[in-house]
Amino acid sequence: MNSNQSVLVLGSTGYIGGRLVPRLLDAGFAVRCLVRDPRKVESRHWATHPNVKVIRGDAGDRASLIAALPGCSAAYYLVHSMMAAGTAYRLRDRELAKTFAAAARDSGVPRIIYLGGLGETGNGLSNHLASRREVEEVLASTGVPGFAFSQLARCRYPAHDEVA
Repeated sequence: MNSNQSVLVLGSTGYIGGRLVPRLLDAGFAVRCLVRDPRKVESRHWATHPNVKVIRGDAGDRASLIAALPGCSAAYYLVHSMMAAGTAYRLRDRELAKTFAAAARDSGVPRIIYLGGLGETGNGLSNHLASRREVEEVLASTGVPGFAFSQLARCRYPAHDEVA
């Protein structure tokens, strides 16, 4: 890979995203990080790397996504709503995923990479795990090829050898 190939990471302020960004940089990618508050990444050792571009925006705002996505070879979707009240977070997760997936499709992004739940499917899932599955389905529904990792490293979509 080379620094001419850009990827977008949504969720770079989180636990997984904050650890993914330096690995992508080590692999030679230019990394765009869409964040609501750029101050949340200032203390990360990778924040001042010349191949990092921190973009102020919101995952629920189509205009922010459309501005960040063009030219990306892949987009990592590591967003999970942190709403704690009842099942409202499931609706929020679906809406965020719909907005993102449509923007990725319309921007011509060739691959979405998503970190899902525990790999479980079927009836009886907790609201949290059911929400993760729903997000996966929403992301897959746009026709943009995807790759979903579960926390058990089970893949649900074809691999993207260059980005995985």
